[in-house]
Amino acid sequence: MPNRIFAGLLIAFAFTATPALAQLKPGTKAPMFKAQASLGGKQFTFSLAEALKKGPVVVYFYPKAFTSGCTIEAHDFAEAMPKFGALGATVIGVSNDDIATLDKFSTSECRSKFAVAADKDQRIMTAYDSVMMGFMPYASRTSYVVTPDGRISYEYTALDPSDHVKNTLAAVQSWKAKHG
Repeated sequence: MPNRIFAGLLIAFAFTATPALAQLKPGTKAPMFKAQASLGGKQFTFSLAEALKKGPVVVYFYPKAFTSGCTIEAHDFAEAMPKFGALGATVIGVSNDDIATLDKFSTSECRSKFAVAADKDQRIMTAYDSVMMGFMPYASRTSYVVTPDGRISYEYTALDPSDHVKNTLAAVQSWKAKHG
């Protein structure tokens, strides 16, 4: 039992106090990926290259489904989806959770408004320099806006989920104003 308590405290600390050190910067070519994803509890293969044909994509990494910060962030993205949609933007959340967990998370916390992808081998979060330092296999809370040319136009990292939606929406709006 003491080991469970220690493990729980360690995970709680990771989700509240440990940032990642490096993220991809604006102008960088975004790593293309395909991943098993869920939208409204329905599984499919998400392809960043395919999504970019429709417009910009917000790729956001979060540590673990159903934790407090990740739930807040999912609710915020779900609420903002009409605004992202009006700008032609797609949102995809990425974590190391398994697809069965994401089926549930996509319906309850994401409110069936946007997809979440499983990155069990941490391939995607590693390519995006979004692994929580010292706490593999968890992702840092990092949000990117990838434009249709395949480049990162915006990056934001903060463990507090409060500004991720506001900041990525502003970045998409700014891109849209320049590129119609």
